[in-house]
Amino acid sequence: MGEFMAQKYKCKICGYIYDPEEGESRSNVEPGTPFENLDPYWRCPHCGAGKIRFLPIR
Repeated sequence: MGEFMAQKYKCKICGYIYDPEEGESRSNVEPGTPFENLDPYWRCPHCGAGKIRFLPIR
């Protein structure tokens, strides 16, 4: 069986990629935090877009 890869998400506005394996230090998001578990009011650290502006990527 293959190794499970955490789902990454890309901001439709600026192209920032949220990688759950890395987390987001500027937002105090710990590594290993899935996108779905981010605070509902979390925003893109680059452009300020809300979570609704992110799409899952492969």
